[in-house]
Amino acid sequence: MDLLALLAYGPDGWGDELLAGLRITLLLALATAPLALVLGFALALARRWGNPLLAAPATLFATVFKGLPELITLFIVYYGAAMALRAAVGLVSDAYVQLPAFLAGMIALGAVSAAFCSEVFMAALSGVSRGQHEAATALGLSRVAILTKVTLPQVMRLALPGLGNLWLVLLKDTAYVAVIALPDLLRRTTIAVGATKEPFFFYLVAILIYFAVSLASMGLFGLLEARYSRGFTAR
Repeated sequence: MDLLALLAYGPDGWGDELLAGLRITLLLALATAPLALVLGFALALARRWGNPLLAAPATLFATVFKGLPELITLFIVYYGAAMALRAAVGLVSDAYVQLPAFLAGMIALGAVSAAFCSEVFMAALSGVSRGQHEAATALGLSRVAILTKVTLPQVMRLALPGLGNLWLVLLKDTAYVAVIALPDLLRRTTIAVGATKEPFFFYLVAILIYFAVSLASMGLFGLLEARYSRGFTAR
């Protein structure tokens, strides 16, 4: 059997199926990343600058989701949230409610990634000297202006290497959604293996696809790091 022919498009090959799975994988990662960044930064601000009423729940959130395995978190969100929704809907209707697998994966992976992002942002915030905040306050800048014009640009420069690593972890963690029947790259690869009985070939192809996406991501983050580090390297 010509193995490369198995990657052809159409009914005789699996190339279009694998590309469709890659599309789901990338969409899930790209939809989850902004959620993780925003939530992670908010958690870091609450833990570092917030009052105890904000810092305590933020620390608890980060601790819990850093400690839970991603797969268990996914099951909790997918089945637990569905049960809660059905209980709420059951008060007014007999309709059956099921949480979409894509949304469940986005919430679960977003919560875990946000917990780790908060640690990266905490370290980056520690790298911004307090004197700059005091100087900006003395100039009459508002707290929002200080955050967006003084703190955030420096935080992003310091946080980008860590965030790049977390993005690569998120890309790999998207494979967990295969267990809740979301047709991502891993699930479609597994289906192809079952149909063709060529596990080594198809899993090798999946590895190469993940590796290619990771290399492209590393290159992009390298460009971003160079962009945010302009002026600092020279000094």
